[in-house]
Amino acid sequence: MIRVVLADDQTLVRRAFALLLGSAPDLTVVAEAATGAEAVRAAREHRADVVVMDIRMPELDGVEATRRIAADEDLAGVRVLVLTTYDTGDNVVAALRAGASGFLVKDTQPAALLDAIRTIAAGESLLSPGPTATLIARFRETPEPVARQGNLSVLTARETEVLTLVAQGLTNHEIAARLVLSPLTVKTYLSRLLTKLDARDRVQLVILAYQAGLV
Repeated sequence: MIRVVLADDQTLVRRAFALLLGSAPDLTVVAEAATGAEAVRAAREHRADVVVMDIRMPELDGVEATRRIAADEDLAGVRVLVLTTYDTGDNVVAALRAGASGFLVKDTQPAALLDAIRTIAAGESLLSPGPTATLIARFRETPEPVARQGNLSVLTARETEVLTLVAQGLTNHEIAARLVLSPLTVKTYLSRLLTKLDARDRVQLVILAYQAGLV
């Protein structure tokens, strides 16, 4: 059972999402939060697997709440899925840099939201098409130097190839088909990339690839 915290300052939105998640046999809402600070506390107190986080909330916004969750070693297993109506470049980049594992807009189809929570809980990362395009455009317009992550020079040619395809938005199965590899082998390459580049998840790999000008 995947344990979920819903963080949104609108009660009706939280209740609607709670009803949706309640219809899934493998998902359970363990807490609701109206502020970012409440979301951080709920993630800690209820040992959540995933926090569905709104961006704009009082007391502490979703970006800062995400940053605090990602920086807390006791919450290392907690993943954050940002779900918001505001998919501007600043919001996308800020949320992902703060440590979010995914970013979806609120007009996402219900089934897609449920699948996104499952994907995040499994340790994968995702971006819906709109935010992905926004993120790519942002890094093309304002490239920034690589921060603390490792240098791409430590990668083998095959690892660089896999990273490039990850940055292009391909799934593990699509990468496997493109490179004529098994999905398990692709997953092994991703693990190596995360270790070598000191990246938290797939989203950070995408950001790093664009920062380095690989794509």
